Amino acid sequence: MNLPNKLTLIRVAMIPFFVFFMLTDYAGPVSKWIALAIFIIASLTDLLDGKIARKYNLVTNFGKFMDPLADKLLVCAAMICLVEMAKLPAWMVIIIISREFIISGFRLIASDNGVVIAASYWGKFKTTFQMVMICLLIADITAIAILTQMVTWIALILTVVSLIDYLVKNKNVMKEDVK
Repeated sequence: MNLPNKLTLIRVAMIPFFVFFMLTDYAGPVSKWIALAIFIIASLTDLLDGKIARKYNLVTNFGKFMDPLADKLLVCAAMICLVEMAKLPAWMVIIIISREFIISGFRLIASDNGVVIAASYWGKFKTTFQMVMICLLIADITAIAILTQMVTWIALILTVVSLIDYLVKNKNVMKEDVK
């Protein structure tokens, strides 16, 4: 169990605490700020674990599996909480989560055929904008509501663009005779 894998597990362990502070008023008006801090720290562990794993050659099968899963769990939990709080429309979250299922399924088929699909720049931009969107929606600062709205739409557009990019660049994965 190396450091990047421990950071991934810490990120997963933070999710219930994040959800708790998002959906309860346990700490009064400070709850949303605690949730935001947890989300930011968890997001930073995502950035950190990948950099450490690549720099020190600590990439493991566990990390390859758990890191993207932890990211999806964190982002999906946050967006579902935001739907519950009426800060994000459910239809947007359905599109975003559907993209994640499609790409995960696509990667599974590719893996079965011995093909590795690397993360694209579009996917990385999408993830960055989704995380910024979530932070802005949690903070819910009236003075920057227009910025929050713009970032939300950009995140949605990047979600669709990155899906199309993956499908077009890897269309051969769906052919029966890929091996």
